[in-house]
Amino acid sequence: MNDFLPKDVMEGLRNAKMRGLKKRATRSVQVGDEIYTILDFSPTGFAVDVETTPHLRGLIDIYEGSRHLCQALIIASEQDGDLMRYEFKRNTAAADRAALDFEETTPEVSGYLT
Repeated sequence: MNDFLPKDVMEGLRNAKMRGLKKRATRSVQVGDEIYTILDFSPTGFAVDVETTPHLRGLIDIYEGSRHLCQALIIASEQDGDLMRYEFKRNTAAADRAALDFEETTPEVSGYLT
């Protein structure tokens, strides 16, 4: 079907698809001080816009809004049209407190009644 469509119509369809992906995107990747929008996310990796994002590699942080989701080590996988796909070599979930180096024997008290 794509063989029969004019080039400008194909360009319009591709632009509409990218606008839809950018509109629904809630996650972002932070590399140093720079932040880029994640357009597609899966348990094994993610994809970003190839035109607006430079080539990424190494250690990155992934956020959903302002919430830190994970820290990951990534490698470039493939270019898929207008998307650049990256795979996780390591993906560590972010925690809101430091890991304990001992076993808690008493349960935490969640509140006191007066």
